Amino acid sequence: MSVIDRFLKYVAFDTTSSETSGTVPSTPNQRVLGEFLVRELESLGLTNARIDEFGYVYATLPATPDCAHLEPLGLIAHMDTSCAVSGADIKARIVTYAGGDLVLESGGVMSPVVYPSLGRYVGEELIVTDGTTLLGADDKAGIAEIISACEYLIAHPEISHRAVQIAFTPDEEIGCGADHFDVDGFGAREAYTVDGGEIGEIEYENFNAAGAKLTVHGLNVHPGSAKGIMKNAVLMANQFLSMLPPAETPAHTEGYEGFYHVCDFAGDETTATVSLIVRDHDRAKFEARKAFLARLCDYLNAVWGEGRFVLEMRDSYYNMKEKIAEKMSLITNAEAAMRAAGVEPITMPIRGGTDGARLSYMGILCPNLSTGGANFHGVHEYIPVKSMHKMVEVLVNLIAQP
Repeated sequence: MSVIDRFLKYVAFDTTSSETSGTVPSTPNQRVLGEFLVRELESLGLTNARIDEFGYVYATLPATPDCAHLEPLGLIAHMDTSCAVSGADIKARIVTYAGGDLVLESGGVMSPVVYPSLGRYVGEELIVTDGTTLLGADDKAGIAEIISACEYLIAHPEISHRAVQIAFTPDEEIGCGADHFDVDGFGAREAYTVDGGEIGEIEYENFNAAGAKLTVHGLNVHPGSAKGIMKNAVLMANQFLSMLPPAETPAHTEGYEGFYHVCDFAGDETTATVSLIVRDHDRAKFEARKAFLARLCDYLNAVWGEGRFVLEMRDSYYNMKEKIAEKMSLITNAEAAMRAAGVEPITMPIRGGTDGARLSYMGILCPNLSTGGANFHGVHEYIPVKSMHKMVEVLVNLIAQP
């Protein structure tokens, strides 16, 4: 089966994760896909294929006899898709991009003016949606590429290669993909997540990340007699937001620049809540950002009364560079595997995070590789057919390295 056929099969599973379900995995269809993948891995000849109580899928591609002494390599991808856009009833199709505006079946348009990356794929086949759902290349393309690379090596036993430990995780999109990862049972201490964007990307620097929730406690009375008494929680929360640095948002930053991002704001006169995330590649700047939010709440409590502003913060993950620096051969090996496939590697920081960021602090060094896709988490998501084939070749090269 080709990597494209495999990918199109996987996107038919709606595996949207949920931040509110409270279950693991957060949605039942992730386990349905996981069970399907176990059967497929078994049918291909991988060993010890299994799904655990938390919905994590594991399997092993045994080493060829001459490489049995080498340390195994891990390959990891995630099964869930973002809840930002519907992942149900995906209508994927393959089109040849002739340049200019690409009209989708729903009537929506993908424009190279809005998405300049399209200009790199004129004349190529692209897999696109109908414009009403996401595609799911993040990260079912990674799953398809990993399994297709294993299938190729099984079909070509003359290619010497080390053992490969495979893991497909649930709930990466809601930040929980590493929560129940079986580090000890995985069997590899060096791995790659195949969860990146356009072909050639190699990422081993990511944001330090934290989530914050602000609760504002107001005091409500009838507006006709409110003078000197009412403390409107919505207006108080808005004062907090107005004091955040206006140029330090996702819309105004790039590269290594950090930001504050307001994700949700809800409330009334009595209570208001603000959810936001804090990101920075530099650890010292990251800690300073969190300290700024704490000082801001202290100041507003001094203005409005103690206890009116309650801030809860929790670190999510840290910059994997601090760990990957111990074994930079992981990066040079990935670069060599790409060049051998005719792909020019592009080392770049992630303005986000992957399972690999957390795993790197849990005992598995784990930089991130491209899948080939673009415009993730939106209805204009796409992936070039050629890029998927190239990533299979890259993974085969990587596994077969001495």
